[in-house]
Parts: sequence; structure tokens; C-alpha cells
Amino acid sequence: MTERKPADMPVGDWVERQIRAAQERGAFDDLPGAGKPLPRRSGDVMEWVAEKLRSENADTTALLPPSLALRKEIEDLPERLATVRSEQKVREIVADLNKRIRDEILIPRAGPPLLVRPVDVEDVLETWRASRPT
Repeated sequence: MTERKPADMPVGDWVERQIRAAQERGAFDDLPGAGKPLPRRSGDVMEWVAEKLRSENADTTALLPPSLALRKEIEDLPERLATVRSEQKVREIVADLNKRIRDEILIPRAGPPLLVRPVDVEDVLETWRASRPT
């Protein structure tokens, strides 16, 4: 267990002492990447987060500004609807998407301008029906 920081010792000195003690115990000897330089990062914190999410195969859509996230959601809509079994559920999904698009049109948030309009429910249903097995 790590000892408590003495009241009269500066935090930086105490941290350095903890690191030196761990080095002497060999706590850092078998870490992955030992002896290799740290990877250079050219971007900001968000770029690091996006890179980490990609390396973990996580969805990075949450990092997009709303206007771009909505555009991506429209692009991915056929794939998302491929597993939906009922027409009512398709209508609900498209209605939710259209509500968020309208909200963004009415009160734009930070980021690039929204370049999409609400999706035509009947067009989506026609494509969805055509993709269903007969």
C-alpha cells in the first residue's frame, strides 16, 4: 500500500519518491513498450480519444458534431433497418431521426452546418420492403 504523503512534503517531491521506490522494486520492468519511445501525438485530446475508441473497435460517432452525426446516421439507416422486423418499428426509428434533424435545424449547435433534411418515411419503407426476403 502507498504511504500517506507527509504534511510537510510538497506533492511533487512525494510523487517522485513513490516513482523512485517503484523503480527500485522493479515495478516498471516488464511493462509493454519498455525501452521504447512514447508515441508522438500531433493532435489534441479528442484525437487521442478517437484513436483509442478506434483501437478498441468502439463507435466513434458520439465524438462527431450533431450535424455530422445525423448525416452519418442517415447513411447507416439501411444497415440499421436490415434487422428490424416490423413496419411500425421502421416508422418509429425514422420518426425519431426526423425529430432530431428538425431539432437541429431549429436550434443549431456548434459544428458545421446541417446539410441534410428530414428523411421521407415512405421512401425508407419502400427500400426496407424491397430488402426483405420474400
